[in-house]
Amino acid sequence: MNAINRNEQRALARAVLEIDVNNHPGVMSHVIGLFSRRTYNVEGILCLPVGDGSCSRIWLLVNEDARLPQMMKQAEKLEDVIAIRRHHADHAVFSELEDFFRP
Repeated sequence: MNAINRNEQRALARAVLEIDVNNHPGVMSHVIGLFSRRTYNVEGILCLPVGDGSCSRIWLLVNEDARLPQMMKQAEKLEDVIAIRRHHADHAVFSELEDFFRP
């Protein structure tokens, strides 16, 4: 397999994580810091408050590899994480958002 095909393969191996968190200053830093400390690359981030604003939803576009299940378990242990769900990379939250960034 040549380098171009390997890069294309890596680009397709992505997942979207949907993380419900308590909404307060610093919670995004805690969640992203977990990924950063473990040198796990985050390709995209979207965060918005939900409901009455006491909670937020963080969407992460991440590379999918053998470490992802462990990363999810570690994220679940963070104090402010309420729930975490995994979706396929073609989830609408990022696929439709990309339209806003096209030239």
